[in-house]
Amino acid sequence: MSEDFRHWMRQTQAGCETSLARFLPDENTVPQQLHAAMRYATLDGGKRVRPLLVYAAGQLFDAPADLLSRAAAAVEMIHAYSLVHDDMPCMDDDALRRGKPTVHVKYDEATALLVGDALQAQTFLVLSEGVDGDATSRLAMMRLLATAAGSVGMCGGQAIDLASVGVALNREQLEQMHRLKTGALLRASVLLGAMSGKALSPQENQALDQYAAAIGLAFQVVDDVLDATADSATLGKTAGKDAADNKPTFVSLMGLEASRALATQLCHDAHAALAEFGEKAWLLHELADLIVQRQA
Repeated sequence: MSEDFRHWMRQTQAGCETSLARFLPDENTVPQQLHAAMRYATLDGGKRVRPLLVYAAGQLFDAPADLLSRAAAAVEMIHAYSLVHDDMPCMDDDALRRGKPTVHVKYDEATALLVGDALQAQTFLVLSEGVDGDATSRLAMMRLLATAAGSVGMCGGQAIDLASVGVALNREQLEQMHRLKTGALLRASVLLGAMSGKALSPQENQALDQYAAAIGLAFQVVDDVLDATADSATLGKTAGKDAADNKPTFVSLMGLEASRALATQLCHDAHAALAEFGEKAWLLHELADLIVQRQA
């Protein structure tokens, strides 16, 4: 990663944290515990990959800063809600997330359930308010994010994941599961950023779609590699849990080295998809490398 990219990433992550703190309800507002738990689940943690993708794609089309901040916060709230629910005993039953106790451990299961529900609602409130502009475009953005988060996107992928414990999925089935569970929200992040700037041409939409598909799958492949090779302190979550829970992963299907090779190939595919944008897409290029080269 270049030093220019590192500087941009640090600034953008800090700006995203500020936006999230502004858009989340104040913890002193009734009901205090729910609002405190929403902030606990969302602030002070995570790599903010999805907001980074929003801002990087928005930069391609000179999107206004306020709309980008709302789109980035919205997609991160959806991501945070999904982690809260994923960690609950009825799903993955995990006690550690982003290096601290999960929400149901810190508070209780009922609060964790409500945190996820409330964050999902807050997402669309944030995306709908505060910015002048084309109402049709804003509606298209909300529709995109709702689809990515729902039964034919992230939630659908999680349902397949839960149903696949102990099941030997083939590569096509495994890729489909993760294109929904992980890839759909990453794709939405890229397209939300771009749509914040302009209505996309079919060619622009196709190129960004191809890029997002490649990084979305690469993200999960690398997650599977790290789950098999890194420790809990490094990951900020319980390491080795997929294997312990007998879940299908790219590593269990293909082996460690083949999985690493697949991630590298997907990174090449992502770079190739951006060719038509030229040097202006440098942030998206750097993010593809970050996703594949990350160590946590």
